[in-house]
Amino acid sequence: MSGYELTPREVVAALDRYILGQGKAKRAVALAIRDRWRRQRLDEEMRAEVIPKNILMIGPTGVGKTEISRRIAALTDAPFIKVEASKFTEVGYVGRDVESMIRDLTELAVNMVTAEATERVAAQAEAAAEERLLDLLLPPAHPTTTAGGEIEAAGEDSEESRKRTREKLRARLRDGLFDDREVEVTVERAGGPNVEVLGAAGMEEMGINLKEMFGNMFPKQSQRRRVKVAEARHLLKEEAAAQMVDQDQVREEALRRVQETGIVFIDELDKVAGKGGGQGPDVSREGVQRDILPIVEGSTVTTKYGPVKTDHILFIAAGAFHVAKPADLIPELQGRFPIRVELESLDASAFVRILTEPKNALTRQYRAMLATEQVEIRFTDEAVAELARIAALANERTENIGARRLHTVMERLLADLSFDAPERGAGEVIIDAGYVREQLAEVIEDEDLSRYIL
Repeated sequence: MSGYELTPREVVAALDRYILGQGKAKRAVALAIRDRWRRQRLDEEMRAEVIPKNILMIGPTGVGKTEISRRIAALTDAPFIKVEASKFTEVGYVGRDVESMIRDLTELAVNMVTAEATERVAAQAEAAAEERLLDLLLPPAHPTTTAGGEIEAAGEDSEESRKRTREKLRARLRDGLFDDREVEVTVERAGGPNVEVLGAAGMEEMGINLKEMFGNMFPKQSQRRRVKVAEARHLLKEEAAAQMVDQDQVREEALRRVQETGIVFIDELDKVAGKGGGQGPDVSREGVQRDILPIVEGSTVTTKYGPVKTDHILFIAAGAFHVAKPADLIPELQGRFPIRVELESLDASAFVRILTEPKNALTRQYRAMLATEQVEIRFTDEAVAELARIAALANERTENIGARRLHTVMERLLADLSFDAPERGAGEVIIDAGYVREQLAEVIEDEDLSRYIL
């Protein structure tokens, strides 16, 4: 079932498998996705009038803002890109062209659709590559010339014999018996000189792709390579698939997806919020907001694949807003994010759930990783509680980085075990509360050290 066909309740349940808590944010994105499903069922005139309900997520780092957005995009197979608003103030006065976020999203969508189209023709491409390999291993018979200069075709018996030989070679090829044999293959590559376009910040994002334009002025060139059969199969399959995929259809579908289902996650929006004193850094911040505004409002961005309308792209913005407040954004931009949700900070009890409940919980990840070395580790409930307590304590003493603190604590806890695992040999290791305290005692007791280590 497509993610767009899931009900809001089912979307929240799917997100619950990976992200604990933050019910308000999950409900907001679930409703935004369902609204897209509803919009597609409206008549054309009404559909054009319905705009996305963009979302502003407010909360400290590491509480799940990015993860919720990324997971919802994966659930719906939507083109997704994350950008930092502060990036647009780094270079020069305003910085990188803000339209680059849409160009990058379009590039990602083209790659996504190309991969899907390639997958659909994979079987045909594999068959075509196999036939070309057989031609290399058993070149076709050439007609013979008689003494009088007449061309004489191969006889039926000879043709039947070749067919039987070819089928025998096919069976051996499929069994991998020729993988180490070398063959000479001819592959196509773009012709012409290698063109690099250099310019000021943002010039690399020009809609007209000069490098592509110059490349198309020259015909493709063939290159002969001597490679092993295993590599030749891969090269020939890629070439066959590229020829089978209709690039015009790919571009058309990619542009449709970007415009109808694309999701742009703008992080650190609070970093470009300012009260607007008319001088200093606030001028640059407000400039970034005003550059972002038309894209969020709905405009047409030129990309090398064609124009992209941003009217129905879903924008999810996020920020901690510790110093600045959403009210410090320019009014026009505030109005373009009507749905606002505040995400809760994470405490020790939340960390316990994060370490154990999600499908991709850290304890499960480390168990699986060390199991590849035949080392089985098992976390007791007390160990998990102690890890959660230490992570919460580290967040209190230093910067609160939310659940990301668990990665630091877990890596410190298992560093020695992970290092020794290859020589340790098969066996089980019980991680209990005592083991946790022993491994982390020095860092916990020295508050100055914990600021650097945890």
